[in-house]
Amino acid sequence: MTLTRSMARLTVGLAGAALLSASFSAQARELSVSTVLSDAFPWGQAAEKWAELVEERSGGELTLRVYPNSQLVSGDQTREFSAMRSGLIDAAVGSTINWSPQVPELNLFSLPFFIPDEAAVDAVTGGEAGELVFAAIESRGVMPLAWGENGFRQVSNSRGPISQPEDLDGLKIRVVGSPLFQDTFSALNADPTQMSWTDAQPALTTGAVDGQENPLSVFDVARIDQVGQEHLTLWNYMNDPLIFAVNQQVWQSLDEEQQVLLRETAIEAGEWEIAMTREEESERLAAIQERGVTVTELSDEQYQAFVEATQSVYEKWAPRIGEGVVNAARSAIDAR
Repeated sequence: MTLTRSMARLTVGLAGAALLSASFSAQARELSVSTVLSDAFPWGQAAEKWAELVEERSGGELTLRVYPNSQLVSGDQTREFSAMRSGLIDAAVGSTINWSPQVPELNLFSLPFFIPDEAAVDAVTGGEAGELVFAAIESRGVMPLAWGENGFRQVSNSRGPISQPEDLDGLKIRVVGSPLFQDTFSALNADPTQMSWTDAQPALTTGAVDGQENPLSVFDVARIDQVGQEHLTLWNYMNDPLIFAVNQQVWQSLDEEQQVLLRETAIEAGEWEIAMTREEESERLAAIQERGVTVTELSDEQYQAFVEATQSVYEKWAPRIGEGVVNAARSAIDAR
């Protein structure tokens, strides 16, 4: 009788411990979130905002731990999507450029001189084309939740103003690891050189490369003008939306309430970051000009010259991206 009671107490004790452990695990559920840039940049701030909202709304039962500077992929930002798909990373606020090698449809936003302004960006991401892009991401094992914004990429160099395609002749331009970028600058008779951002800054300092392309936020915060980039052209040649996403198995392991929470907070963080990025654009430009950078803005005619000079790139890449996605995007842009 005593043995039976002891066994019963032990069973109850073990069950209680298991229940307590399960409860603690539920409260302490933490997801890793990868970003390329730190919270010194809007990109990193978007991830931190998401983490802040999730912890606040979940009462601490679900938390996001942000790992900036591509820490979870040893600095190789092009591996982020694959790492998330395989489960090495739970979630990410990632770049359409960096994920495009695994999701060709994301090259839509890198088509040169295809998306001309912010209204066009919103029309594409908020319409059928955006839905098709999200479906393509989901089909590859990652659940997309919301859009953010890294912004339009502008070109700078140390040689002189760029206002026509001929001004790029022979210029060595650092580009990201995407064949589409190589093709675009090759079409403009530049000399595109692929390298990581870590390698790019010393190369700009020594003059090993003449120029680079990045959003104004990166140019400003990273103080690219201090590495010889005295000439900046605002040409909006492509846009880089950010995407809040979660590994599909992680997503399926969450209950419905957690899924709703994660999606709603991602959308809120994305809208917050997009608004902030756009509001700060004019201030960043003014700060850059105050530091002595010569800024060139293209006229409609000058912009059109670049469109025509890169038409071959558009014709090559549109079929790779998918005519359905490209046509949906073009219709949205025309109707904006």
